[in-house]
Amino acid sequence: MTKYIFVTGGVVSGLGKGITAASLGRLLKARGLKVAAQKLDPYINVDPGTMSPYQHGEVYVTEDGAETDLDLGHYERFIDEDLNKYSNLTTGKVYWNVLNKERRGEYLGSTVQVIPHITNEIKEFVYRVGKKTGADVVITEIGGTIGDIESQPFIEAVRQISLEIGRENSLFIHVTLVPYLHGSEEHKSKPTQHSVKELQGMGINPNLIVLRCDRPLEASIFQKIALFCNVKPDCVIENITLPNLYEAPLMLEESHFSEVVCRELGLDVPEPDLIEWKEMVSRINSARTHCVEIGLVGKYVGLHDAYLSVAEALHHAGFYHNVHINIHWIDSEEITSHTVDSMLSDLDGILVPGGFGSRGIEGMILAARYAREHRVPYFGLCLGMQIAVIEFARNVAGIRDANSGEFDEQCRNKVIDFMPGQSEDIDKGGTLRLGAYPCVIQPGTTMERCYGSRSISERHRHRYEFNNEYRERLSSCGLSLSGLSPDDTLVETVELTDHDFFVGVQYHPEFKSRPNKPHPLFLGFIEAAIKK
Repeated sequence: MTKYIFVTGGVVSGLGKGITAASLGRLLKARGLKVAAQKLDPYINVDPGTMSPYQHGEVYVTEDGAETDLDLGHYERFIDEDLNKYSNLTTGKVYWNVLNKERRGEYLGSTVQVIPHITNEIKEFVYRVGKKTGADVVITEIGGTIGDIESQPFIEAVRQISLEIGRENSLFIHVTLVPYLHGSEEHKSKPTQHSVKELQGMGINPNLIVLRCDRPLEASIFQKIALFCNVKPDCVIENITLPNLYEAPLMLEESHFSEVVCRELGLDVPEPDLIEWKEMVSRINSARTHCVEIGLVGKYVGLHDAYLSVAEALHHAGFYHNVHINIHWIDSEEITSHTVDSMLSDLDGILVPGGFGSRGIEGMILAARYAREHRVPYFGLCLGMQIAVIEFARNVAGIRDANSGEFDEQCRNKVIDFMPGQSEDIDKGGTLRLGAYPCVIQPGTTMERCYGSRSISERHRHRYEFNNEYRERLSSCGLSLSGLSPDDTLVETVELTDHDFFVGVQYHPEFKSRPNKPHPLFLGFIEAAIKK
């Protein structure tokens, strides 16, 4: 029978529940178990797709096109399993489904209530991921902090699941903060005790308590929490802040994390095979004499989580090439014709990531022009590809007013425009080109050199496309349309093949990069930056 593990958080948000859940997934997979992961988010948005990155960080996209919480990126990078639309559930999606069922009469005249209708919808979703994946273990992270009003239906639903499948098939892990008071020079366990008490008041007794801290805990803290929170002494696990997040599984396993979990769930499995992971962490931590300076030119640089997967993919390529990646977070609004040289001249590579809206666009175009004219390696992701096309059209092909229909609807030369058959009169949420699409790579290109293949599949999240009316004109001026959809109707990638690396892709390769399997385009980009 599938085992279910539920991860909750207490005291404060942002404790690293996602990293804890992802680390456990990696450890259980290393023991030979098939693992699936999912996130339950209490916010009322149907998905994070319409939320500002400043509100929620990046939107992570799965192979099947679900727009999800960024924690799913951690799950995929650690566990190295593709997740799907059953891996992220929000309050908005729950109520959407329940209200649609009510309108269709599926509740046969019943009064629709939080219990049982809302909780049943949540339970169905949790069970479904186990059935769809055939996983031995499903790890479910519940967003927010214990005590939040909006998370109560989720807590009640997983309490019911535990009763339905039996205590032997379910496990609760509670991640809490143990603050350190500098005045008295001691850690305090009281916040954890209160958080666990709140959880117990909702009918859940955690089996394991993971203690987030910035410095090592005294033995007395473990004893006190085990005693007052009614858990076994070895079920209190230290989770200390690390400079390298990929060390987290190894650090947690030093406290026998997955061993205790398997014991509590009655799983008879071998010791974890962590040789590959340990070798990767050793490479990351080994002395790197060379530092590569990469400029990430975006509009949401004030919150680094807005570009979390991009930053991680850059670091993955750095691990492979044994170099340190120093990311310069450059606000594109601050780039002008007067500042562009001083802001970009010390960079070994320039990356323009995805985004929406017209703010900061001209600064990105200046950055793309600087990279092209100074032959600095350039990598454009989604919007970054469109920026490269606009810049090339203006300054090489002589189309001075070239722009995107997204930024200037009245523009005569929209080299980037709506996808065929679309218009701006559609809803914003869930209507982008989302998920995995195939692409055919042209021979003799940088794309072919990086991938070593002529046929690929990558994840998309966008609405506007390269305008096919400008294919011939831009190609004749030297822009290589190096990747096309199989039916030849969509331009997926562009490049300047005579540069070491000047590539724009309409998709998001960062979503498929793994710490032990860096994405080939990021490898090519960093390799060119090292040469620079």
